[in-house]
Amino acid sequence: MSTSRVTPTDIELKEALKSLKSSNPTLGVPKIHALLLQTHSEWLVSEKRTRKFLQNEGLVLSADPNGNSFQDKGKAPYPSSRIIPNLDVGKWSTKVEVKYFNKRKGKGLVAKEKIVEGETVWKEDPFIIAPEWDIYDLQVQSNACSHCTTPFSSTVSASLVTSCPSTSSFASSSNNCPARFCNRLCQARSAKHHPLLCPSQNPASIPLMKWTREIQWLALHALAQLTSRLMLANQIDTKLAEEDWRTYSSLAQMSLADRVKYSLNDTDTHSDAVNQPGWKKAFELYIQAFRHPVSATDQKKLIKLYKKPLKPEIERELFEYDGFLRGLGRMSLNLEAHGGLYTFHSHLNHCCSPNISVRHLDRMSLYRITIIALRDIQVGEELNVTYVNPQGGVRARQNELEQWGFGKCVCERCVREAKELRDKGEDFDNVNGDTFEMKDLEKELKAGLGVL
Repeated sequence: MSTSRVTPTDIELKEALKSLKSSNPTLGVPKIHALLLQTHSEWLVSEKRTRKFLQNEGLVLSADPNGNSFQDKGKAPYPSSRIIPNLDVGKWSTKVEVKYFNKRKGKGLVAKEKIVEGETVWKEDPFIIAPEWDIYDLQVQSNACSHCTTPFSSTVSASLVTSCPSTSSFASSSNNCPARFCNRLCQARSAKHHPLLCPSQNPASIPLMKWTREIQWLALHALAQLTSRLMLANQIDTKLAEEDWRTYSSLAQMSLADRVKYSLNDTDTHSDAVNQPGWKKAFELYIQAFRHPVSATDQKKLIKLYKKPLKPEIERELFEYDGFLRGLGRMSLNLEAHGGLYTFHSHLNHCCSPNISVRHLDRMSLYRITIIALRDIQVGEELNVTYVNPQGGVRARQNELEQWGFGKCVCERCVREAKELRDKGEDFDNVNGDTFEMKDLEKELKAGLGVL
């Protein structure tokens, strides 16, 4: 006799889907739907209803189940993002909440209480950080903290500074680790990311980090830091690893190949870009650092750090080539100006007239950011930063945003300035006089395309 099936309530379905998606962030709608019916065999739910609920919660992947990007289908690509399930917003701010707007805009932050001009909305330490190269050089020279990036000076007590624990064991080695830390707290916290990038503990990472510095590819450095954190979290605690993976999976993403194709406005670039020697070399060094070291000695050292394997879906996303390119794209889109990747900060969307500002005010923890209101922000109003130089003209700002796949900005300021240009008889699409600075973008594209 067959068991009758029931239709779950909206609340029951929403909670079940959020739980399944939280545990399986890389699965598409069909697989999540199948898993739902397997987990709740007594339920009667259509795939259409499952898709609707996932879309409403911002939990739908930007690619189809076969992994085809929007570019592959002939559509203009754009960055996509997802809500982090069960995110504890309160640890950053009680005045702000996360909101999912739509598929194109993705998630953002809105005020749940009035915020006054000059108010500190929240402070945040980075999920990972790939510091600016002048700070990185100080770290390599043992003159800045390898965790919080603070340079050693009169603000840091020399008596508290500690060295990487592996240093004493390899004092005479050419792979001696130069890492030093402000104090034992920074040293302890560095265990989340440092060991796999430590030249003493994992010498296989040396070629990757050396090459990354030579070509100044910040996104690659950030991805190395991120990968190290994810792999080490998996060794420490499964729950922590799942939380870190949900954070990574939620970040705005656009494959580096799609970004190049879009920014160069070239419909023939994608197939050529993914085979560029610069990207291939980066991937080769990345795999050697984290999965398959060249020498047997380096392999043994990596095995000591990497005893517990990652989940298959995480392994694929990190160490298959397409996933690697998506990872580079994620880093490029989400890094704060000074190289930090911040969980809550990554929710912020752009406006050419921002209402908040991101500052580095803590001299004792240089990597910590402080979010300050530039004006009063009303309940329900979105919090915005600017992704571009706000002093530039409308065309310069539009160009810079388009290079990152964000399309044309239609904020009040852009609409007003574009209208003013047209009223003067100027062609908005061919404005002269605005200088569009692409130095950082050009560096990354040249590195990626092998034009060094």
